[in-house]
Amino acid sequence: MEPKLQRRPRGRPKSLFKVPRNDTVQALDRGISVLEVLSRDDALSLSDLAQRVELPSSTTHRILATLLKRGFVEFDESGQSWSIGIEAFRIGSRYLAQTNLVDAARNIMRQLMEHSGETANLGICQGGDVIFISQKETPNPIRAFFQAGSRSHMHASGIGKALLADMKRDDVEKIMQNKGLPEFTPNTITSVERLFEDLELSRKRGWAYDNEERYTGMRCIAAGIYNEHGEVIAGLSISGPTIRFKDNLIEKFGPMVADAAEEVTRIMGGKIRSAK
Repeated sequence: MEPKLQRRPRGRPKSLFKVPRNDTVQALDRGISVLEVLSRDDALSLSDLAQRVELPSSTTHRILATLLKRGFVEFDESGQSWSIGIEAFRIGSRYLAQTNLVDAARNIMRQLMEHSGETANLGICQGGDVIFISQKETPNPIRAFFQAGSRSHMHASGIGKALLADMKRDDVEKIMQNKGLPEFTPNTITSVERLFEDLELSRKRGWAYDNEERYTGMRCIAAGIYNEHGEVIAGLSISGPTIRFKDNLIEKFGPMVADAAEEVTRIMGGKIRSAK
């Protein structure tokens, strides 16, 4: 619930900062408020903007200078006006793309879960980790569970390896340098050479395989989802206990997951991955 704000006697707009100091970072809160006000107008002068957010012009200008440096606002010298910058658009578009991705994948994930009998997962790469953003759980009593927003190391994840398989080698090496190759089980890949061999195999067959590499007794098969430029943007997987996820089902589940990921790519208007 938003904090209740009191009306000022002179009729100026409600203060955007009437919240307990301990609950927020004041400078960040003010910067976000400036962006919110700018997002509702094509352009504003410094004085108009300062009045809208009820801050001194000098304070508002310092906030704008910081946002300008990071590309979140733009300044028109001829009109002496401020407007939203490309970086704010990029971040907002990323959220929109993620939201559309979840919507596009929802029915496919349900069908994948029903046909395989295992939990279907959707994940993206962020900061060198896999972030799970959606899941369709199997009704079976023993099942994999990843809370939305949870992170996992890419080298020990089916979705992670599906994403890494379509990245440039330099980008993969950079992630491994930053995140390392920690061992979680006896099956975890802990050498860069072995990882690249595994990624090459994933590229050739069109799907990645996590054989108890993160959790003992759990297996996962994943494939990439692509945008209109043919760039991998997410991974779709099924995961479940080895007791059900038996060896003779791997060759059946692999193409099944790859086909499901391809269908999500089509729904998203993406470019279907070509065989390599």
